[in-house]
Amino acid sequence: IDPKDYTFSRLKSETVGRLPGKVAGQQFVIQNCENCSIYIFDHSATITIDDCVNCQIFLGPVKGSVFFRDCKDCKCIVACQQFRTRDCRKLEVFLCCATQPIIESSTGMKFGCFQYYYPELALQFKDAGLSIFNNTWSNIHDFTPVSGENNWGLLPETAVVQDYVPLPSSEELKAVRISTDATKSIIPITRGRRQKSSDESCLAVFFAGDYTTANARKLIDEMTGKGFQLVQTKEVLMKAEDAQRVFQQCASEFIPLLEKGPVVALEFNGDGAVEGCQSTINEVFSGTKVFVSESKASASQDVDNFYNFADMQMGM
Repeated sequence: IDPKDYTFSRLKSETVGRLPGKVAGQQFVIQNCENCSIYIFDHSATITIDDCVNCQIFLGPVKGSVFFRDCKDCKCIVACQQFRTRDCRKLEVFLCCATQPIIESSTGMKFGCFQYYYPELALQFKDAGLSIFNNTWSNIHDFTPVSGENNWGLLPETAVVQDYVPLPSSEELKAVRISTDATKSIIPITRGRRQKSSDESCLAVFFAGDYTTANARKLIDEMTGKGFQLVQTKEVLMKAEDAQRVFQQCASEFIPLLEKGPVVALEFNGDGAVEGCQSTINEVFSGTKVFVSESKASASQDVDNFYNFADMQMGM
C-alpha cells in the first residue's frame, strides 16, 4: 500500500477525491490544504484533517474517528463513529456520528444533520460498521467551555447541504450519482437537540427482521408527510430486562423478538403524534409487530425510558 494513495497534502485551489472502492477501509490523511474541494466517496478506517483552511470536504463513512486539528473556515459533510476537533475555528459540519461529538479549544463551530445520497453509500455504512439510525449530531460535548461564551451552535434548519459543500466539478468525480435532496438522504434527518414544536412525543420501536430498515424508513416518510417531526432515531440491542424497563406491561409480547437482533426506535414529535403514529402503523404495518406509545400521558416516559437505556448502552 502506497501512503500517497491515501493522502492529500499541500494542495491549493484544487478539486480532488476518491471514487467508491478506492479507499476500501484504509486510513486517510488530509493536511495543509487551502481553498480545496475534497471528496472521499468511500468508507475508511480513520481520517485526520490537519491545518486546512477554507476547504469544502465530504467524508464517506469512517469506521473509527475523524479528527480535525488546526483547521479554519471549512465546510464539511462527515459520517463517523467518533468526531473530534482541536484548535479549530469556524467549521460548519453536517454530521452523522454514532457517539457524542467532542470539540476542544475550538470556536465558531456549527452543526447540522448529515444528509446525502449516492447508490454505494448504504453499503459503505455497513462496511464501516455504522448504523444509519445512530446519529448524535447535535449532542456536542465541549471539552474546554469558556464561561459566558458559546463555542458551538446549530446550523439553520433551512441550511441546504449544496450551499456549503457543492457537488464536485471535476469530470472524474461527477461519475458519482449524488443527490443532496433531503428526502433521499441515506440518514434520516432528525431535529436532535433543537427546540421541539410540541410537548407531545411518541415512541415507535421496530424489531429485527428482514425489513426493519425499510419499515422504519417507511414510517418516517408517512409521519413526516403528515407534518410530524422526527426528533431522534436509535438502533441498539436490548435484553429482556431492558424491555421490561422500557415496554413495561407489554414487555412479555416483545421479549421473544429481541433475540433476532437490534431494535430500531424512532421518536416523533407534534400535536397528535401518538394517535397519528398508531393509526399509520395500523394502516401500513398491520402484519408487523411494532411497539407504539399507548397514550400521550405515557409517551414522554416511553421516550425517556428508551433513550436513557440506549445512551447507557452506547456508553454516552
